[in-house]
Amino acid sequence: MASIFSYDSKVGRIFMRIAEAFYLNLLWLVCSFPIFTMGAATCALYSVTIKMAENREGDIRQQFFRAFRDNFKQATQVWLVLLGIGAFLAADVYVLQRLRAASTGAPAIFWTIVLAIVIAAIIAYVVELLFVFPLIATVENDNISMMKNALLIGTHYLNCTIMVFGLHFLMMVIAVRFFTPILILGEGLVALGSSYLFAPVMRAVTTKPDGTRATADDIESAEAAAEAEAADGEQELGS
Repeated sequence: MASIFSYDSKVGRIFMRIAEAFYLNLLWLVCSFPIFTMGAATCALYSVTIKMAENREGDIRQQFFRAFRDNFKQATQVWLVLLGIGAFLAADVYVLQRLRAASTGAPAIFWTIVLAIVIAAIIAYVVELLFVFPLIATVENDNISMMKNALLIGTHYLNCTIMVFGLHFLMMVIAVRFFTPILILGEGLVALGSSYLFAPVMRAVTTKPDGTRATADDIESAEAAAEAEAADGEQELGS
């Protein structure tokens, strides 16, 4: 029985990972307390958990604060943009609900189209939130390219996106219906679980055919080549 729970056993390593995830969650909470730093804290959280998923982490506290410091400017800028977009979408939903309740003359098809557009925008926003901070933690790029790539990767790897969203949704269900304090400790655990899904995706999008790690310039070149190829294909179809 003692050997089952020893540090070197599989069960022991699982409990150690859970304890590390809770510790990282506390670091994330402390660094997220001023709301404007939540982006940098989330980026630092994923920087460590992705390394944990690949078994290449070191001192997790040291790595967390190094990632927090190194990515602070970009992660904060992206987070403030996303925070503004989220507020805009929330206001849109509120206004549309009020207008629909007050309106009696608009046809049902109009509200169906408007609702579809809003839902599509919300889905794109959620995908962006799920992928942009792990991406910032993994590669270097400018803000616009980072946000564009996060959306492209999230829509391309739909299985990963659905499972990562499912982990976050499950945590919210547990918090609302069963155990509210999980909100205090659960984000680190969800981030770790998500990182086991993110890690192979990040390797796939940042690894060149020769097996070496791609740089931001390599990724930009690959994107430009893909766009040029798509444009050529459209021209051929048009002709």
